[in-house]
Amino acid sequence: MDVDELMYLLCEDETNVTFSGGDPLFQAEGFTELAKRLKQETKKNIWCYTGYRFEEILASAKLSALLPYIDVLVDGRFVLALRDESLLFRGSANQRLIDVPASLRQGKTISYITGQALTGLYRAG
Repeated sequence: MDVDELMYLLCEDETNVTFSGGDPLFQAEGFTELAKRLKQETKKNIWCYTGYRFEEILASAKLSALLPYIDVLVDGRFVLALRDESLLFRGSANQRLIDVPASLRQGKTISYITGQALTGLYRAG
């Protein structure tokens, strides 16, 4: 299915968009194109679940091209030993909910839930 077909299907629906399952960043170029069009042509909120850490994504020109189009990033691999059903929107305690626009503006990894920095300053690549 190409980006135009996906856009048609996604725009038919009023809901926001979550990309997950089989890491979406394994198809970074196509995912970036789709997320960019969604942001340009709709008001949809975009969430992305990935096994990559935010800092790893920032360090890659190919992967970081996606970040301006993502609202919330749930980063880190699911770890069964850290499974916690009480966590909001994530399955294991090592995963973080990141407010991507705030993180890019502030140069820090910012929590989507608290609005506070999760780590020290990162270096934008």
